Amino acid sequence: MSKKCTFIGLGVMGYPMAGHLQQAGYDVCVYNRSAEKAQKWVEQYGGRSAATPAQAASGAEFVFVCVGNDDDVRSVIYGDDGALATMAPGSYLVDHTTTSALLARELGEAASQKQVAFIDAPVSGGQAGAENGVLTVMCGGDADAFAAVQPVMAPFSRFSELLGPIGSGQLCKMVNQICIAGVVQGLAEGLHFAKKAGLDGEKVIETISKGAAGSWQMENRYKTMLQGEYEFGFAVDWMRKDLGIALDEARNNGATLALTALVDQYYGDVQAIGGNRYDTSSLLARLEKLNPSN
Repeated sequence: MSKKCTFIGLGVMGYPMAGHLQQAGYDVCVYNRSAEKAQKWVEQYGGRSAATPAQAASGAEFVFVCVGNDDDVRSVIYGDDGALATMAPGSYLVDHTTTSALLARELGEAASQKQVAFIDAPVSGGQAGAENGVLTVMCGGDADAFAAVQPVMAPFSRFSELLGPIGSGQLCKMVNQICIAGVVQGLAEGLHFAKKAGLDGEKVIETISKGAAGSWQMENRYKTMLQGEYEFGFAVDWMRKDLGIALDEARNNGATLALTALVDQYYGDVQAIGGNRYDTSSLLARLEKLNPSN
């Protein structure tokens, strides 16, 4: 098996993910819209960089993509400079971007025309998960393709699962974001209530986290929330993008997402107070802005 891999997109997730691949012994060529970021990656990890996605993908058996949204993915996959232009039959295209299921199916069709296997593979775990190589990967695609791709993803993931045909990974990621939205809003309201009631927030969380109320969000975000610090992890702008995708899909499949729609509006309120780049726990900032202390 060729050990040549390509990684397209060196943001807060892609940069360390590509690094884990290189450190695991793969020969990695990277592409990033900012060439300076790609050069920094090469200086840190070794490997190579290329001037276009097509150049980066040439000769690679596995091409990984992790960019911003549907349009960003299309811009690095299609056209003369896109990755598919140079990918060889029998190679694998893996998209770690959180996108619509519609795009995943579109990419699957485009890849199949070049005899390239496609896996939609959005991830969960945030920047810390990427840096520590412990991401969860939700995949959609052919079972044989997943079997080939899964061990290559292992350096940056602790768990990966095939959920069904192409698009299933993206649908699972929508479920993931729906669940997070509700949990974070509940935690924000709980902390807000504790403050208004004159309780010691630290002691409250120390107590209730041992029972049924405990969650990853509670364990990892309550301290910074109590301190009014919201510079940790996934940004509000990106969460609204993801929730918008889920709400669009719900309109198509008939699912009722009343709480998700409400929390999406609340994140809009966070954006309105300048919190576009705040992390998702900033729902508490919204409550405190709307209900200042007397």
